[in-house]
Amino acid sequence: MTGPADRTRHEGHHGSHDHHRHETHHGPDDHEESARHEGHEPREHHGEHGQHESREDHGGHAHAGHPARTTWRMAASATLHCLTGCAIGEVLGLVIGTALGWATAPTIVLAVALAFFFGYLLTLIPLRRAGVSWGTAIKLALAADTVSIIVMEIVDNGVMLVIPGAMDAGLATGLFWGALAFAFLVAFLVTTPVNKWIIGRGKGHAVVHAYHH
Repeated sequence: MTGPADRTRHEGHHGSHDHHRHETHHGPDDHEESARHEGHEPREHHGEHGQHESREDHGGHAHAGHPARTTWRMAASATLHCLTGCAIGEVLGLVIGTALGWATAPTIVLAVALAFFFGYLLTLIPLRRAGVSWGTAIKLALAADTVSIIVMEIVDNGVMLVIPGAMDAGLATGLFWGALAFAFLVAFLVTTPVNKWIIGRGKGHAVVHAYHH
């Protein structure tokens, strides 16, 4: 015969056993949830991360293998860079030639020589500041500016020769400075599309573009 105390102990033992069985038993759903949490989800995340890195690597490779599209703004910037050096050299050459009383031919020769010098110099200075050696910097400057300066010098000196009396006008006359400004404008307009074509082929100022960043 079982008394109340025995029944209480029995029910308590039975309840404890059920509670323990409830805590330790895992059904198929629990195992699947655990498997998804412990194995499958991290692999998905890793796979997505890998795909993301792969896409980034592929994009970088494409960018490195194919030069960026050349814009008119890039071409105009390169032309303005050359024009600045050419203007400094030409004005200085014309001033010196006129002050010394030279004829037109030697004055133009001096102006062109100084235009090349200052055109190259404006490219050499930032390259040297970037830590590029003199030998490499000179090669880069020659590759970047030679064609652009040649075109610019042919055009602006041609314009000066075509305008009547421009080369013979004194430095204090409006004709001289007006003709020179017009010559530089025409040279800029003609040289910009040339630079755009050159840069688009990975030459000209494209060879020094990486050193400017």
